[in-house]
Amino acid sequence: MTVLTTAATVATLLVALLHAYILVLEMFCWNTPKGRKAFGLTPEFAAATRVLAANQGLYNGFLAAGLLLGLLPGEASFSIRCFFLGCVVVAGIFGAATASRRILFVQALPGALALGLNLLAAL
Repeated sequence: MTVLTTAATVATLLVALLHAYILVLEMFCWNTPKGRKAFGLTPEFAAATRVLAANQGLYNGFLAAGLLLGLLPGEASFSIRCFFLGCVVVAGIFGAATASRRILFVQALPGALALGLNLLAAL
């Protein structure tokens, strides 16, 4: 395993862990002080949007699961990683355009870096 391959694997794992953490925040902590602080929410808004946030958290969990699946050995692992990292980047760009610019740096940028590392490692 080359240094670049190792870096791509670690970056992909970190993005997967980030999305697993986002799942926890959105599905289980949304209406808690920690969740409200992470997303800058008022208690009233958090209570009113709890179900929507849980749904969003589930999607982040699917991203994490797909990225972890892409880390397993096999012929399709590279394609799976690239697909799910691409989904992370698109979701991050959309979130930055529609919800908060911060998402561009928290979600899209790490996903793009991991995707770039995976593509470079495949050369």
